[in-house]
Amino acid sequence: MEKKYDVIIIGGGPNGLEAGAYLAKAGAKVLVLERRYEMGGGLATDELLLPGYIFNTHAIYMMMVDYAPIYQDLDFQAYGCGHVRPSLQFAMPLSDGRCVKLYNDVESTCKSFAQFSRSDADSYRELHEIARNCVDNFIAPATYVPAMPTLDQVVQLQSSEVGRIVMEFSEKSAREIIHQYFENDAIRAMLLYLTCMWGLPYDTPGMGYLVLLYLNRAANYQLCTGGSHTIASALGKMIHENGGMVLGPQRIKRIIVEGGVARGVEMDDGSILEARAVLSTIDPQQTFINLVGKNNLEENFVAKIEDWEWEKFSLMTMHLCLEEPPHFKAAASDLDLDSAFIYILGVDTEAQVIAELEALYRGELSEEPIFHASFPSIHDASQAPKGRCSGLITRLAPYNLTTGSDTWYKMSFQESQAQRCLAVLNRYAPNMTEETIWQYRLFTPLGVADKFADMVQGSFKQGAYLPLQMGFQRPNDECSQTRTPIKNLYVGGSSCYPGGCVIWGAGYLAANVLAEDLAIKKWWPEAEIVKKAREKGIL
Repeated sequence: MEKKYDVIIIGGGPNGLEAGAYLAKAGAKVLVLERRYEMGGGLATDELLLPGYIFNTHAIYMMMVDYAPIYQDLDFQAYGCGHVRPSLQFAMPLSDGRCVKLYNDVESTCKSFAQFSRSDADSYRELHEIARNCVDNFIAPATYVPAMPTLDQVVQLQSSEVGRIVMEFSEKSAREIIHQYFENDAIRAMLLYLTCMWGLPYDTPGMGYLVLLYLNRAANYQLCTGGSHTIASALGKMIHENGGMVLGPQRIKRIIVEGGVARGVEMDDGSILEARAVLSTIDPQQTFINLVGKNNLEENFVAKIEDWEWEKFSLMTMHLCLEEPPHFKAAASDLDLDSAFIYILGVDTEAQVIAELEALYRGELSEEPIFHASFPSIHDASQAPKGRCSGLITRLAPYNLTTGSDTWYKMSFQESQAQRCLAVLNRYAPNMTEETIWQYRLFTPLGVADKFADMVQGSFKQGAYLPLQMGFQRPNDECSQTRTPIKNLYVGGSSCYPGGCVIWGAGYLAANVLAEDLAIKKWWPEAEIVKKAREKGIL
């Protein structure tokens, strides 16, 4: 293996592979170092149980396929990557047999909502248009340009109508926004759940723009055909085909810093790999405390890194080998219910959603589970044997249980949680029984942390979404624009602006900054959505 590179990338997750693919295609000599045997980080797909059943064990719902520049710049179709966007995106069957449904078509959603409240149908149409306008013209374009200092961002937002709308919503909490527009309890419950399922606090003001994003994206989730890992595999191939290398498993001892400048990395075996630049896509504490070392950092900067907060909850997932697809009770009168992409189960009221979230914050799991479920092979037949069905149950769950995080290791505890979820599934879909659920496997928040070293405490976004950990403060005011206080050391993971959930922002921004600093000629144009926003004076 060679010892000198233009860019060494620490972490072979989505952002690391994205940056590597862009830079390698631009002619840079790129080396991606991954701790695990498998590349892709959260883009993980495994044949966990019976042959032919394919499971996406972490990332599954791709929310920015229609916006992320990577899909326009890189030819994924040439590598067999495709996406499916199911018509019925969310379905929430109720205990009385009715069902709240959210489609990618606005009028279909309004028709469903009107069965509960005509006023709410009209409100959804209004809020959907507001969200579409804000996401199209500011939120999505801003995802793919460097973070602006807070005061500069405020001034910029105030200069346009769409910016002023974003600011108005940002001052409110998720619950305030939903209460402002909707009156029906079941509709409120569905919308509050789907805006908070990725870690957004339901009662914290200051991040209402994420409500606009998540409501807009709830009609636009897509499934990667063949499994989420096909995207990671394609990116790895692109890097190799353009002269780069992706290596795993690799253990890094330290980032070499001499005179305040990053020179490369030292591996656990003592070997030295030199680079003009080092890009870390792992979490800030590992990057700066463990690999750079406090002795190379200012005391004030160390304090910022040590104050980093992880999510209040993680995810508990169950992967199911099913003899047949589920048939929901409500489908007898709701003919398209069995084809929904995502089901929200165990919920009738907003109070139940809030009680579930409050229990999570206390480190507890409620006796009556609330979760979302999906059956990917209904939409992509390649993910299960012919005539069979793959299933996924995802429950929000605390890493730090009141009984201690080690409780998750106890098989009896895991089994009790699994059986509670299966009982709820059977209540809504009676054909889901011991006879039709052939096998299942449960992953816990502790298992997430054990598998992915940078998902500390089961963190699936490398850090909580809080007002002081977003925008120009993600991960802090000295690193949010990719560059760091250490010259030639860059950051570009989910802990950086704009955040996680495979939105393809941080890696893209890092590739742009590195190309600029290393005088690498960019082959890719400015994203069209960014160009349009600049022309309108919004960015």
